[in-house]
Amino acid sequence: MKSLEDALKHRVGLGTAPLGNMFRAVPEDEAQTTIQTAWDQGVRYFDTAPFYGAGLAEMRLGEVLSHYDRDEYVISTKVGRYITEETEEKEGLFEDARDNKVITDYTEDATKRSIEQSLERLKTDRLDMVFVHDVSPDFHGVDWTAKFEEARKGAFRVLTQMREEGVIRGWGLGVNTTEPIELVMELEEARPDICLSATQYTLLNHDHALERMMKSAEEKDVDIVVGSPYNSGVLLGGDHYNYEKAGADIIGRVNQLKEIGQKYDVPLKAAALQFSTAHPAVKSVIPGSTRPDRIKEDLEMIQRDVPKEFWDELVNRGFVSEHAPLPVHSR
Repeated sequence: MKSLEDALKHRVGLGTAPLGNMFRAVPEDEAQTTIQTAWDQGVRYFDTAPFYGAGLAEMRLGEVLSHYDRDEYVISTKVGRYITEETEEKEGLFEDARDNKVITDYTEDATKRSIEQSLERLKTDRLDMVFVHDVSPDFHGVDWTAKFEEARKGAFRVLTQMREEGVIRGWGLGVNTTEPIELVMELEEARPDICLSATQYTLLNHDHALERMMKSAEEKDVDIVVGSPYNSGVLLGGDHYNYEKAGADIIGRVNQLKEIGQKYDVPLKAAALQFSTAHPAVKSVIPGSTRPDRIKEDLEMIQRDVPKEFWDELVNRGFVSEHAPLPVHSR
């Protein structure tokens, strides 16, 4: 069985939210080619979720990975939502998803149902890591603490038991804010092993995460997977920042970063990937894509030489926190 460390030879995994038709309808052949290209390039860690296209991303991932030895790859998916045969009108991030109704539920029964469904869609008999998905303020507003409590009594207990029984290797949260991860790391009765933090520890956005989340993760030996390292694409010239339309201030900041990058011949993709993985708590970074050529580029960029002077300028001009671990050992 491949260990997480072995699977993360490049420190880069594949995030599959875009393959669930996030932002646009992705043709089936394009989705399959993207996953196949990741495999062919040596990627062996894949992250997915029922929420991504109402099961679509899991189905697409399972279709490709089912052709390979299960011991050769590591997969993480999420609980907190399960899919029904009922249909619903789709809107928002996944308006082009399958029309199956998605139910948000963090209870024990729902967690077990979610895992059973994921195993079927992924065409596998086991999962490696399971993240409790979106139990956070951005999805539940002021009610998020009540949802967290529901998860504490339900999903956390189920996943802790599954880990103890050897059914899964580890569990944690998969969220877009730092507070839930900070909170779960304080629990006595249910200790996470690994958490997926999307959008919060990136080149563009990391000050808040450094204050508590990353520090606690190191102290408590909780691994971090960084999702959305490009903050939904804005860092690479896209118009979305953290899954919403980017404002003028964010665009301006990205343009300034781009200018500094050009000065030192450093693409922002290389800077973003290397920044996120420089922190000792970070095990992997999982950019998502639906373009096969971008996966090859990701793997090239994480290994690209970036001069120390580039990082020095980012720190000196306040783009990078002076407290952030950098890919170079000295400034």
